[in-house]
Order: sequence, then structure tokens, then C-alpha cells
Amino acid sequence: MAVDHYENFPVASILLPRRLVPAVEAIYAFARSADDLADEGDASPAERLAALQAYEAALDGIAAGTPPAEPMFQRLAAVLAEYRLPMQPLRDLLSAFKQDVVTTRYPDFPHLLDYCRRSADPVGRLMLGLYGVDDATSLRESDAICTSLQLINFWQDVAIDIAKGRIYLPLDDLVRFGVTQDVIEESRMGPAWRALMRFEVDRARALMLEGAPLATRLPGRIGWELRMVVQGGLRILEAIERVDYDVFRRRPRLKRLDWLTVGWRALRM
Repeated sequence: MAVDHYENFPVASILLPRRLVPAVEAIYAFARSADDLADEGDASPAERLAALQAYEAALDGIAAGTPPAEPMFQRLAAVLAEYRLPMQPLRDLLSAFKQDVVTTRYPDFPHLLDYCRRSADPVGRLMLGLYGVDDATSLRESDAICTSLQLINFWQDVAIDIAKGRIYLPLDDLVRFGVTQDVIEESRMGPAWRALMRFEVDRARALMLEGAPLATRLPGRIGWELRMVVQGGLRILEAIERVDYDVFRRRPRLKRLDWLTVGWRALRM
């Protein structure tokens, strides 16, 4: 499992009911394409923000009952209407993508959590909406799982992000553990870096475990899907630990034997 982009959308999962595939694909297409507008290619920041603003206008059109003619927005509008999904999670995603264009550092963990609230949590809320789940406890646990997945992505992608000029590790944590930006830019391993990453891995694990009860409470395929997501995320954290936090040279990924472990743990939850 690589927790990058919006791969936590179960678009191709055998556990996803076939009736939901078109809806998930429509939401995924919106999220993935908007994310790419913010992050891919060689467009200027102004061009990226303008493109994302056009997506915002498209959502306004959908809300007003006049969606744009583009097939992607037509499909999205149909899904929102059929499943009575809220518009706010999609607006939150766009807000986070716009932030990615202009923000490359986070002063502390609360600021990073606010970003995750808009960049990751909407995914889980939309998926729950497709299953008709909207109680406060489920939403809170879904948010914990999605935020954890986003943090795991950041921790495994430190080297990729610094190459783009970004650092998602909270700056006050770097100061606390005595890690400078040079350490990250030069991929320098040492006790301070390991202590920092151990702290961040523990944070992500605690959030995943906080949300894990949702996976055992939801019935049927969505419950099994979430069990695999939870155990996959936890296994990546173990992979980070196995390489002694050297995410610079060995980006943690799950291999075939890891997936067997993930499946076995999912069965035992």
C-alpha cells in the first residue's frame, strides 16, 4: 500500500459493491484531477489557483442545479443528487489543494491537522455517505483514520516532498528534536532524526487505532474494506520502523508478504 494521492479511494477493490463503483469513480475523478492541478506539471502558482477556482465555480453550478457540461462534473452532480451527499467535503478538498499551491511549511501539529481535515477527512466522509452512514461517532473515527493515512503518506514521502520544496513535519517538532532543514535536504540520518520520526510515527499510529473501531462496527464489505485500510496503514508504520526511520533512501512500501500479514490481521480484528 502506498498512501499517496487518493489511493485510499477503493476504486478497484474487490470489496467495493459493484453498484457503488460509478459513484466512487466520479468522486475519485474530481479529487484526483483537482489534486493534479495543484501538484503536477509546470503551471505557475497563479495558473494552478485559477484552475482550482474554476473547479470551485463548477461546484457552485452543481449546487445551483446548473452543472458544467463537462462529463466529469455531470457525473459528479448525478452522484451528489442520487446519494444526497453534502457539498462541503468537496469544497474542503479544493481548499486544501489551493493551500498546497502556496504553503510549504506548517508551524505546528494543529496547523497540519487542519490541513488534513480538509485534504484527507473529506474522502472518508464521502465514502461513508455512499453507505448512508452519518452518525457523529462514525464520522469522528473516519476522520481519525483518514488523517492518520495522510500523516503516514507524509512520513513515508519526506524525501519526495523536500524535492518539491515542501516539509510537512511540524516546524516546532523539528526544533524540539534538534532537526534542521539541512538534515532533511541532505538526507542525514542520526539520533535526532530517528527520535523525531519515532514521535511522528507514534502519533499516526495513535490516530489510526483511535479510528479502528469503525472498521469492526460497520457491516459487510465497507467494514472489510476499512479493516484492510487500517491494517495496511499500521503495517506501513512498521515498515518505517523496520528501516530505522531512513525514509530518505528506502521509501517504505508493502510487499506480498506484508499483504498476507495485513489480511490476517484484518481477519482477526
